[in-house]
Amino acid sequence: MSASAGDFAQVRPIGFSLDGKIFAYEEFGIQDGSGSAYSNIFFIDTAKDEYLPGSPIRVQAPENDSSLRRVRAEAAAKASPAIAHYSLNDRPGQLVALNLYSEVGPAADTLRYYAFPAEPRVGQPYTLRLTETPAPVPASCEGLVEKGVGFTLAFAEKSGEPADEIVHSEERTPQSRGCPTGYRIAGVVTYDAPQQPIHMALVMVLRLGFEGLDGRWLAVPLKP
Repeated sequence: MSASAGDFAQVRPIGFSLDGKIFAYEEFGIQDGSGSAYSNIFFIDTAKDEYLPGSPIRVQAPENDSSLRRVRAEAAAKASPAIAHYSLNDRPGQLVALNLYSEVGPAADTLRYYAFPAEPRVGQPYTLRLTETPAPVPASCEGLVEKGVGFTLAFAEKSGEPADEIVHSEERTPQSRGCPTGYRIAGVVTYDAPQQPIHMALVMVLRLGFEGLDGRWLAVPLKP
């Protein structure tokens, strides 16, 4: 591994509330530069596309402490009351597509999937397309990146039918995203909620790190 490599977080979907209005996931890894383990747990209001109050829960070990087990256990303990309150472990959803940055071949901007894993196939496929868009450079990133970059997500196919439906767009990037340089449509988690099915698009953010580009995770709620 190159000495100038950044770190790419792993992702673990946790689950959905019964009505599908809450989704949680964890990202974790070893931070480049400091060598310290970290775990971040996010709770998302899928109706508002916002973090719940008190989210995300972030735990990071001291420098050169790479004990992922301890850090993840501490983050899980802090998140446990909310996970139990919404019974998220009872409904993990279905990880129906995964297109990690290390994949060779699949496009970074397009993901085609079925909403439920089965053989024979159930239903018709969906296609999500990610487009990077210009955005103002965050104040904390001035002098570090030449340009700001956000993204839009659109359904190019819904249940086997051609579509052109933008389901996420942004005019600026939040400070919490750091200094993004690009994005990848990296996965989809689905849940058949009683009132409205939910598709969570997992988007990998490429951003400046201590020793190169880092990879972090966003989860964007979609109503198919």
